[in-house]
Amino acid sequence: MKKILIRTLGCKVNQCESEAIRNALLASDQGFASGDGGQADVVIVNTCTVTRKAAMQSRQAVRQAIRANPGARIVVTGCHAQTAPAELAAIDGVDLIVGNRDKCDIPRQILSGLPEHPVKAVPAVCPDIAGVDQFDLLPGIAHGGRTRPFLKIQDGCNAFCTYCIVPHARGRSRSLPMDRVLAQIEQLGRLGYREVVLTGIHIGCYGQDLKPAAGLYDLLCRIRDAGAIDRVRVSSIEPAELSDDIIGLATTEGDVRGRLCPHFHISLQSGDDGILKRMHRPYTRDFFKDLVLSIVGRVPDAAIGVDTLIGFPGETDEAFENTLGLIRSLPVAYLHVFPFSAREGTPAFTFKDQIPSPVIKKRCEAMRRLGADKRRHFYGRHVGRTVSVLVEEARDRNDGRLKGFSENYIPVHIDGPDEFFNTFQQVAIARISADGVPEGRVILNVE
Repeated sequence: MKKILIRTLGCKVNQCESEAIRNALLASDQGFASGDGGQADVVIVNTCTVTRKAAMQSRQAVRQAIRANPGARIVVTGCHAQTAPAELAAIDGVDLIVGNRDKCDIPRQILSGLPEHPVKAVPAVCPDIAGVDQFDLLPGIAHGGRTRPFLKIQDGCNAFCTYCIVPHARGRSRSLPMDRVLAQIEQLGRLGYREVVLTGIHIGCYGQDLKPAAGLYDLLCRIRDAGAIDRVRVSSIEPAELSDDIIGLATTEGDVRGRLCPHFHISLQSGDDGILKRMHRPYTRDFFKDLVLSIVGRVPDAAIGVDTLIGFPGETDEAFENTLGLIRSLPVAYLHVFPFSAREGTPAFTFKDQIPSPVIKKRCEAMRRLGADKRRHFYGRHVGRTVSVLVEEARDRNDGRLKGFSENYIPVHIDGPDEFFNTFQQVAIARISADGVPEGRVILNVE
C-alpha cells in the first residue's frame, strides 16, 4: 500500500483541487491510501503565492515535506509553482513541478510513474496559463468528511487589479458548465450532504465564458429548482457582481431546498475612492455603502463579511481613516484583514509611494480590532433568537460540544448526542461565551 499525502496552502479553490487529486489517486487500482498521520511515499504540496509571505510559507512547506518523508517522491503544484517554478526547482529533493494549467494531470503523472532518483534536472510542467479557456477536468468536490463541502465552479480572473498576481497564476476566467455543476451537487446530495459552498477565483464572473452565456444568478436559480441539496452558500464575491436578483434569492422563507444562505462575503479592499481607483477596482465607497444597506434592508439578519487590503501604496492616514470610518458606519458581521504585499509582475510593485511595514502593521491591528467589535455585536444581537443550525460531524476539540453554523454564518456550540451530526436543529442562542463563541440549546429536534 502506497501512502499519499497532500499539503494545501491558500484558498478554498486549492482545497477543492487537492481533494480532487486525492480522490482520483485513492480511487485508482494502484493501492494508494491516505498518508495522514504517517510517513508518505508520495507528497504533493499545493502552493499559494497571493502574498510574499504565502510564497515563503509554500517553500517552507516543500522543505518540511522533504525532511519529514525521506525517500518520498515530492510533487509541487499550485500558484507558486505556476509563477516561480525555478525557485522551487532549486530545492533539493523536489521530483516534479506542475503549474496550475496541468494540475488536473497530476494523478495520471503519478500513476504512470515519476522520474527515478536522483533527478539531475527537475521536470517542470508550467506552460503559460494566459491562453487557457477550458475548465479543468477535475472540478473537485472537497468533502472528505466535511459537513459543508466546497465545490469549485469557476477558475481564473480577468480583472487584473494592480496589486494582484492571481490572474498570472490562474489565467483567464472560465466556468464549469452548468449541467456539470448540477450533477456534482446532485451527487453531493446523494452522499448525504446538506449544504454546499460554491467557490471560485472570481465567482461573480461565473458563466460569462459559456455558450450560451449565463450568470451566477441563473446557476443559483437552477440549483434551487433542482432541490438536490438543502442549503447553498457562495464564497467571496465582488461588490459590482452582487446583484439585486442574487440578494433576492436569500430572502426566501421556509424550508426551501437549494435556498441561498443569507451570508455575503464581499471584497471591499479600501473605503477610499482614490485608493480604489489606483487599485483598478470598479466601484466607489458610496456604491459599496449603498450595497450593504440594500442587503440589510431586504435581509435584516444577513451576515456580511468584508475583505480589506491595508497599506496599498499611497494610502495616507486620511485614506485609511476613510476605510475605517466606512466600515465602522455599516452593519457588517466580520472582517478579513490583509496587509498589502508587493508582488513582482504587478503594477503596484513599481509604485513609488510604498507604505512602511510598521505603519501597515499598526493599521492592520486597528482594523482587526474593529472587526472583532463588529463580530461581537453581530453575534450579540442574536442572543435570545432561534436559528437553524447544521450540526457538523465533529465535536469541538476544546469543550467537546457539538458545533455548527446557522444560515447566516453564526458558529454555535450546543449540547447533544452524536445522532445530531449532519442534521438541522432549531437552536436558541443563549449567550456569548467569554472567548466569543455563541452558545445555544436545542429547542426543537426537527429531524
